[in-house]
Amino acid sequence: MARKKLFDGWTVVYLAIFAAYALFLIYPMFTILQNSVVGENGGFSLEWFAKFFSTKYYSETLLHSFNVTICTTVLSLIIGVPLAYFYNLYEIKGKSVIQVLIILCSMSAPFIGAYAWIQLLGRSGIVTRFIQDLTGITMPNIYGFNGILLVLTLQLYPLVFLYVSGALKNIDHSLLEASENLGCTGIRRFFKVIIPLCMPTILAAALLVFMRAFADFGTPLLIGEGYRVFPVEIYTQFLGETGTNYNFAAAISVIAIIITAFIFLIQKLLSSRFAFTMNALHPIERKKPKGLSGFFMHFYTYVVVGLAFLPQIYIVYQSFQNTSGKLFKPGYSLSSYKTALQRMGDAIPNTFIIGGLALVAVVFIAILISYFVVRRSNVITQAIDTISMLPYIIPGSVVGIALVMAFNKKPVILTGTVGIMVIALCIRRLPYTIRSSVATLQQIPLTTEEAAISLGASKMKTFFQITVPMMSNGIISGAILSWVTIITELSTAIILYNSKTITLTLAVYTFVTRGNYGYAAALATVLTAFTMISLLIFMKFSKSKEITF
Repeated sequence: MARKKLFDGWTVVYLAIFAAYALFLIYPMFTILQNSVVGENGGFSLEWFAKFFSTKYYSETLLHSFNVTICTTVLSLIIGVPLAYFYNLYEIKGKSVIQVLIILCSMSAPFIGAYAWIQLLGRSGIVTRFIQDLTGITMPNIYGFNGILLVLTLQLYPLVFLYVSGALKNIDHSLLEASENLGCTGIRRFFKVIIPLCMPTILAAALLVFMRAFADFGTPLLIGEGYRVFPVEIYTQFLGETGTNYNFAAAISVIAIIITAFIFLIQKLLSSRFAFTMNALHPIERKKPKGLSGFFMHFYTYVVVGLAFLPQIYIVYQSFQNTSGKLFKPGYSLSSYKTALQRMGDAIPNTFIIGGLALVAVVFIAILISYFVVRRSNVITQAIDTISMLPYIIPGSVVGIALVMAFNKKPVILTGTVGIMVIALCIRRLPYTIRSSVATLQQIPLTTEEAAISLGASKMKTFFQITVPMMSNGIISGAILSWVTIITELSTAIILYNSKTITLTLAVYTFVTRGNYGYAAALATVLTAFTMISLLIFMKFSKSKEITF
């Protein structure tokens, strides 16, 4: 009997998941570590680490990355926290549309915003030329640090908005009433009451922004020009046009993992100091803003959201302009869509096939892992939960490089296949889906499952026929949001793709790097349309007019 209980169906399942993580995550990470300490003579050496830190050309990329990342994180917090405060505590006109626009800004690939801002504020941008012709004033340079900071901040502040909005919904209205009775209102209440109550969430949002900004290479690659950053150097060393050095790329990747892990631990330490629980018995009631403060709130909200969404509007506009190669002609037509789809016709079906397979795997595995963590906690399931969070702190390009190094030779060759693309997307997106599934399952009382088991149903049958249906709303909502992030993935996919596995995001990137902006705009518009449809479906299934993290 003991043997049967020890090796029941669930045991086989979580051992299989553990083995899959060992093969597709731990082994590739070990491979990248192994390659980082192999010297030019083939023996053990730390020469690549020494080369990175001793050569200013390479080490300054790390300083540049910290400059961009820290400034992006601070600015995203400065913009996103007040925006969430205004949105959730006051009646902002058009709030439903505003939230959809904010989410669309956060879900699009950052490099798309980078090329749009080049078209707007670049040396030959339409805004640059307009102001110069009108006033004779030359606009500040959009390239380098300034451009990267602008693009990443407008791309990532929505994450802060969504996280803080979720925290504000857990604040009991009686706390705000008490603060008002004590004379603490307005700006003073914002800093004395709201910020401390939201601090754990603010720190979590700051970590996510930091990780996303630190790992992004598409934006600095397009708009950075001479301002070289860490992720671009990893990409250059691995797939550079002038020469590659896999061992050096592996060493830089290890440095990236160490840095992000260190930042993650600091965030966890700070969060534990501010940790507490809240339950809003009386949710915050929005007030109607009045007078000058009301005008300021609306002005701030519309300007911030409008500025962030401006690149998307321009991309849609540009997609309908007549174009011939790299030049735009007078008039409008669908020629960009026609040519783009002819040249990259496989991109759309590939997006649905690769993304669909990854989504099915992500949802199925996340449901199982959430069950293990909540209902069958033991050493192995806790190890699975911990391992599954590793990609949260590993840049996407590093995951791609690790998979290529691990599976580019016998006995398992996966490079250039659909399989390796699906595996990479699963590894990258599972942490977020697991966390949401765990939160959903924790809200379902164990007594429901116990009742089914007492009536003769097996544990596995109870889970799939009772528990999973009860989780359905949360599962569907999480699946749709995961789908949006999957179809806009670039950093991992660009390392792994070939002409047969190119997706919409990669096709847009290819056209941008070739200077075919009209074709890029057409496919970017298609991608935005898919994203918008996905969000509308999410809002329908979640039965909520508002989205929070």
